[in-house]
Amino acid sequence: MNLPLPSTISDQDQNTPEKTHKWESCSAEVAVNSHIVEGFFNPPNAPKWESLNQPPRRLKNSDRRSREFLTPTEVEDLIDSAEKLGRHGHRDSTIILISYRHGLRVSELISLRWDQFDFSQGLFHVRRLKNGNPSTHPLHGPELRALRKLQRDYPNSPYVFCSELNGPLTASSIRKIIARAGMAAKIGLPIHPHMLRHAAGYKLANDGQDTRAIQQYLGHRNITHTVRYTELSPERFQNFWQD
Repeated sequence: MNLPLPSTISDQDQNTPEKTHKWESCSAEVAVNSHIVEGFFNPPNAPKWESLNQPPRRLKNSDRRSREFLTPTEVEDLIDSAEKLGRHGHRDSTIILISYRHGLRVSELISLRWDQFDFSQGLFHVRRLKNGNPSTHPLHGPELRALRKLQRDYPNSPYVFCSELNGPLTASSIRKIIARAGMAAKIGLPIHPHMLRHAAGYKLANDGQDTRAIQQYLGHRNITHTVRYTELSPERFQNFWQD
Protein backbone atom coordinates (compact mmCIF):
# COMPACT_ATOMS: atom_id res chain seq x y z
CA MET A 1 0.00 0.00 0.00
CA ASN A 2 1.51 3.35 -1.01
CA LEU A 3 1.24 6.03 1.62
CA PRO A 4 0.71 9.60 0.42
CA LEU A 5 3.82 11.74 0.49
CA PRO A 6 3.86 14.87 2.65
CA SER A 7 2.48 17.76 0.78
CA THR A 8 5.04 20.29 -0.44
CA ILE A 9 4.58 24.01 -0.47
CA SER A 10 3.35 25.05 -3.81
CA ASP A 11 4.53 28.06 -5.73
CA GLN A 12 1.23 29.67 -5.02
CA ASP A 13 1.75 29.22 -1.24
CA GLN A 14 5.24 30.73 -1.45
CA ASN A 15 3.86 33.86 -3.02
CA THR A 16 1.06 34.41 -0.58
CA PRO A 17 0.45 38.04 0.28
CA GLU A 18 1.28 37.41 3.94
CA LYS A 19 4.79 36.01 3.27
CA THR A 20 5.53 38.53 0.61
CA HIS A 21 4.54 41.26 2.99
CA LYS A 22 6.91 39.92 5.69
CA TRP A 23 9.92 39.88 3.37
CA GLU A 24 9.14 43.28 1.96
CA SER A 25 8.66 44.82 5.40
CA CYS A 26 12.00 43.35 6.58
CA SER A 27 13.83 44.76 3.58
CA ALA A 28 12.19 48.10 4.04
CA GLU A 29 13.17 48.17 7.71
CA VAL A 30 16.82 47.43 6.89
CA ALA A 31 16.83 50.14 4.25
CA VAL A 32 15.35 52.66 6.65
CA ASN A 33 17.76 51.74 9.46
CA SER A 34 20.80 51.96 7.21
CA HIS A 35 19.62 55.35 6.04
CA ILE A 36 19.25 56.50 9.65
CA VAL A 37 22.72 55.22 10.57
CA GLU A 38 24.31 56.84 7.54
CA GLY A 39 22.57 60.14 8.23
CA PHE A 40 23.58 60.06 11.90
CA PHE A 41 27.30 59.33 11.51
CA ASN A 42 28.13 60.99 8.19
CA PRO A 43 28.22 64.77 7.88
CA PRO A 44 25.63 66.20 5.46
CA ASN A 45 28.12 66.92 2.68
CA ALA A 46 30.18 63.73 3.01
CA PRO A 47 30.68 61.76 -0.23
CA LYS A 48 28.48 58.66 -0.33
CA TRP A 49 31.38 56.39 -1.32
CA GLU A 50 33.28 57.04 1.93
CA SER A 51 32.96 54.24 4.45
CA LEU A 52 31.43 54.96 7.83
CA ASN A 53 34.38 53.21 9.50
CA GLN A 54 37.04 55.10 7.56
CA PRO A 55 39.16 57.47 9.72
CA PRO A 56 39.43 61.13 8.72
CA ARG A 57 41.93 61.81 5.99
CA ARG A 58 45.35 63.15 7.00
CA LEU A 59 46.14 66.66 5.84
CA LYS A 60 49.00 67.17 3.43
CA ASN A 61 52.19 68.63 4.88
CA SER A 62 51.81 71.66 2.62
CA ASP A 63 48.37 72.30 4.17
CA ARG A 64 49.66 72.04 7.74
CA ARG A 65 52.86 74.13 7.47
CA SER A 66 54.48 76.50 5.00
CA ARG A 67 57.92 74.81 5.14
CA GLU A 68 59.51 71.57 6.27
CA PHE A 69 62.67 72.92 7.91
CA LEU A 70 63.72 75.16 10.77
CA THR A 71 66.10 78.08 10.77
CA PRO A 72 69.20 78.03 13.04
CA THR A 73 67.55 80.60 15.33
CA GLU A 74 64.44 78.45 15.66
CA VAL A 75 66.56 75.41 16.49
CA GLU A 76 68.30 77.36 19.27
CA ASP A 77 64.90 78.40 20.64
CA LEU A 78 63.77 74.78 20.47
CA ILE A 79 66.83 73.61 22.43
CA ASP A 80 66.36 76.29 25.09
CA SER A 81 62.67 75.42 25.50
CA ALA A 82 63.32 71.69 25.80
CA GLU A 83 65.94 72.34 28.51
CA LYS A 84 63.30 73.99 30.70
CA LEU A 85 60.57 71.36 30.30
CA GLY A 86 60.27 68.52 32.82
CA ARG A 87 62.89 66.65 34.80
CA HIS A 88 64.52 65.24 31.63
CA GLY A 89 65.18 68.64 30.13
CA HIS A 90 68.88 68.11 29.48
CA ARG A 91 68.24 64.79 27.76
CA ASP A 92 65.53 66.30 25.56
CA SER A 93 67.62 69.32 24.58
CA THR A 94 70.54 67.03 23.73
CA ILE A 95 68.25 64.99 21.47
CA ILE A 96 67.50 68.15 19.49
CA LEU A 97 71.14 69.27 19.43
CA ILE A 98 72.55 65.95 18.18
CA SER A 99 69.74 65.43 15.69
CA TYR A 100 70.30 68.89 14.22
CA ARG A 101 74.11 68.93 14.20
CA HIS A 102 74.37 65.51 12.54
CA GLY A 103 71.14 65.31 10.55
CA LEU A 104 69.86 62.18 12.28
CA ARG A 105 66.55 60.47 11.58
CA VAL A 106 64.28 59.36 14.42
CA SER A 107 65.22 55.71 13.87
CA GLU A 108 68.91 56.65 14.11
CA LEU A 109 68.32 58.62 17.30
CA ILE A 110 66.56 55.85 19.20
CA SER A 111 69.23 53.28 18.22
CA LEU A 112 72.18 55.54 19.13
CA ARG A 113 74.70 53.82 21.44
CA TRP A 114 77.62 55.11 23.48
CA ASP A 115 80.12 52.94 21.62
CA GLN A 116 79.55 55.10 18.53
CA PHE A 117 81.30 58.03 20.28
CA ASP A 118 85.02 58.46 20.74
CA PHE A 119 85.37 61.28 23.26
CA SER A 120 89.16 61.10 23.35
CA GLN A 121 89.39 62.01 19.66
CA GLY A 122 86.10 63.90 19.43
CA LEU A 123 84.53 61.62 16.80
CA PHE A 124 81.05 60.28 16.17
CA HIS A 125 80.65 57.13 14.05
CA VAL A 126 77.28 57.60 12.38
CA ARG A 127 75.37 54.48 11.37
CA ARG A 128 72.81 55.44 8.78
CA LEU A 129 69.56 53.54 8.33
CA LYS A 130 67.28 53.41 5.26
CA ASN A 131 70.21 52.16 3.18
CA GLY A 132 72.20 55.32 3.88
CA ASN A 133 75.98 55.65 3.78
CA PRO A 134 77.77 55.58 7.16
CA SER A 135 80.28 58.30 7.98
CA THR A 136 82.42 59.74 10.77
CA HIS A 137 81.60 63.22 12.07
CA PRO A 138 83.69 65.47 14.30
CA LEU A 139 82.25 66.45 17.67
CA HIS A 140 82.48 70.06 18.79
CA GLY A 141 82.41 71.68 22.20
CA PRO A 142 78.64 72.03 22.78
CA GLU A 143 78.03 68.43 21.74
CA LEU A 144 80.87 67.02 23.84
CA ARG A 145 79.74 68.87 26.96
CA ALA A 146 76.10 67.86 26.50
CA LEU A 147 76.93 64.20 25.87
CA ARG A 148 79.32 63.91 28.81
CA LYS A 149 76.72 65.33 31.19
CA LEU A 150 74.09 63.00 29.72
CA GLN A 151 76.35 60.01 30.28
CA ARG A 152 76.71 60.98 33.94
CA ASP A 153 72.94 61.30 34.29
CA TYR A 154 72.21 57.88 32.70
CA PRO A 155 75.25 55.70 33.46
CA ASN A 156 73.61 52.27 33.30
CA SER A 157 72.34 52.12 29.73
CA PRO A 158 74.21 51.33 26.50
CA TYR A 159 71.79 53.64 24.68
CA VAL A 160 72.44 57.37 24.58
CA PHE A 161 68.81 58.47 24.83
CA CYS A 162 66.96 56.23 27.27
CA SER A 163 63.95 56.26 29.54
CA GLU A 164 63.84 55.95 33.32
CA LEU A 165 63.89 52.15 32.87
CA ASN A 166 67.25 52.42 31.01
CA GLY A 167 65.68 51.25 27.77
CA PRO A 168 65.84 53.20 24.50
CA LEU A 169 63.21 55.83 23.85
CA THR A 170 60.56 55.02 21.28
CA ALA A 171 59.98 56.96 18.07
CA SER A 172 56.67 58.16 19.48
CA SER A 173 58.42 59.56 22.55
CA ILE A 174 60.91 61.47 20.40
CA ARG A 175 58.09 63.01 18.35
CA LYS A 176 56.21 64.08 21.48
CA ILE A 177 59.34 65.60 23.04
CA ILE A 178 60.09 67.71 19.97
CA ALA A 179 56.46 68.69 19.39
CA ARG A 180 56.12 69.82 23.02
CA ALA A 181 59.32 71.86 22.77
CA GLY A 182 58.03 73.45 19.56
CA MET A 183 54.85 74.55 21.30
CA ALA A 184 56.81 75.96 24.23
CA ALA A 185 59.14 77.84 21.88
CA LYS A 186 56.10 79.36 20.09
CA ILE A 187 57.67 78.84 16.68
CA GLY A 188 54.27 78.93 15.01
CA LEU A 189 54.64 75.66 13.07
CA PRO A 190 53.72 72.07 13.96
CA ILE A 191 57.18 70.61 14.61
CA HIS A 192 58.26 67.06 13.79
CA PRO A 193 61.74 65.48 14.20
CA HIS A 194 62.60 65.23 10.49
CA MET A 195 62.51 69.01 10.26
CA LEU A 196 65.80 69.01 12.19
CA ARG A 197 67.45 66.86 9.52
CA HIS A 198 66.21 69.26 6.85
CA ALA A 199 67.43 72.18 8.96
CA ALA A 200 70.94 70.70 8.97
CA GLY A 201 70.90 70.32 5.18
CA TYR A 202 69.74 73.89 4.57
CA LYS A 203 72.21 75.29 7.13
CA LEU A 204 75.15 73.58 5.43
CA ALA A 205 73.95 74.65 1.96
CA ASN A 206 73.52 78.27 3.10
CA ASP A 207 77.05 78.20 4.51
CA GLY A 208 78.30 77.41 1.00
CA GLN A 209 79.41 73.84 1.70
CA ASP A 210 80.06 71.57 -1.27
CA THR A 211 77.02 69.55 -2.37
CA ARG A 212 79.01 66.30 -2.47
CA ALA A 213 80.26 66.90 1.04
CA ILE A 214 76.70 67.54 2.28
CA GLN A 215 75.60 64.32 0.57
CA GLN A 216 78.25 62.31 2.42
CA TYR A 217 77.54 64.10 5.70
CA LEU A 218 73.82 63.28 5.59
CA GLY A 219 74.40 59.77 4.21
CA HIS A 220 72.41 60.20 0.98
CA ARG A 221 73.10 57.50 -1.59
CA ASN A 222 71.45 59.55 -4.31
CA ILE A 223 72.62 63.14 -4.72
CA THR A 224 69.17 64.23 -5.91
CA HIS A 225 68.07 64.13 -2.26
CA THR A 226 70.84 66.61 -1.43
CA VAL A 227 70.38 69.00 -4.35
CA ARG A 228 67.08 70.30 -2.96
CA TYR A 229 69.01 71.98 -0.13
CA THR A 230 71.29 73.88 -2.50
CA GLU A 231 68.40 74.75 -4.84
CA LEU A 232 66.67 76.77 -2.10
CA SER A 233 69.85 78.37 -0.77
CA PRO A 234 69.70 82.20 -1.12
CA GLU A 235 73.50 82.51 -1.09
CA ARG A 236 73.85 82.06 -4.85
CA PHE A 237 71.60 85.10 -5.43
CA GLN A 238 73.55 87.49 -3.19
CA ASN A 239 75.36 89.28 -6.08
CA PHE A 240 72.34 89.63 -8.38
CA TRP A 241 71.68 93.22 -7.26
CA GLN A 242 74.51 95.63 -6.46
CA ASP A 243 72.96 98.44 -4.41
